[in-house]
Amino acid sequence: QVQLVESGGGLVQPGGSLRLSCVASGYTFSSSAMRWYRQAPGKEREFVAFISTTGSSTNYVDSVKGRFTISRDNAKNTVYLQMSSLKAEDTAVYYCNTRRTNDYWGKGTLVTVSS
Repeated sequence: QVQLVESGGGLVQPGGSLRLSCVASGYTFSSSAMRWYRQAPGKEREFVAFISTTGSSTNYVDSVKGRFTISRDNAKNTVYLQMSSLKAEDTAVYYCNTRRTNDYWGKGTLVTVSS
């Protein structure tokens, strides 16, 4: 079955950087676009970034444009989210997602931005 496993979260100071990873299994990774979402405490889950099957197309929520970069390595079945210039408001659980016949989600990785 489809499995998505995120990693790379942690505690980082404002202005710092982190790289999240999401390893996919149970399907042909290169055939599906991938997305990152996040959910901050007390808020609804929101879209963060999208990458097409080949990586040739990406888009981002306005609040992270110029600071976050989504990428993928189809040979490693992995999608990444490079986050820089982190702000307190980026604190959230980050989830990767793929859409096939259903929506599939990982369990998430917590990013805390605090001094």
